[in-house]
Amino acid sequence: MATDLMVGLVNRPGSLQRASEALGRAGVNIEGACGFVCEGQGVFHVLVEDGERARRALIDAGLEIQAERRVVVTAIENRPGSAAEVLRRVAEAVVSVDLLYATANGRLVLGGDDVAAIKVALG
Repeated sequence: MATDLMVGLVNRPGSLQRASEALGRAGVNIEGACGFVCEGQGVFHVLVEDGERARRALIDAGLEIQAERRVVVTAIENRPGSAAEVLRRVAEAVVSVDLLYATANGRLVLGGDDVAAIKVALG
């Protein structure tokens, strides 16, 4: 299962580049990512396959890992309503999702308190 790392960043130019560069130097491919600012703090969610290597690279670069967790990654079609169909299956299983972002290659990243149940709901 893929790993999502939530990295705390200073909200200033170059912060996302610094984190991305640290991963690249360590040979970690960014499978998906989402960056935003919340209450003045930069937040970078990054999807990786090798969580241990990614964690070490970010820590060695002086960056703060705020959370690390397993996530479900599922393919979706690039058409209206496809994400809703995936989320309907999860909702019908009465499972909560607290993290969602899309990857550049047509996959949806889902996180929640019960990742195993999300995976089961998606079959």
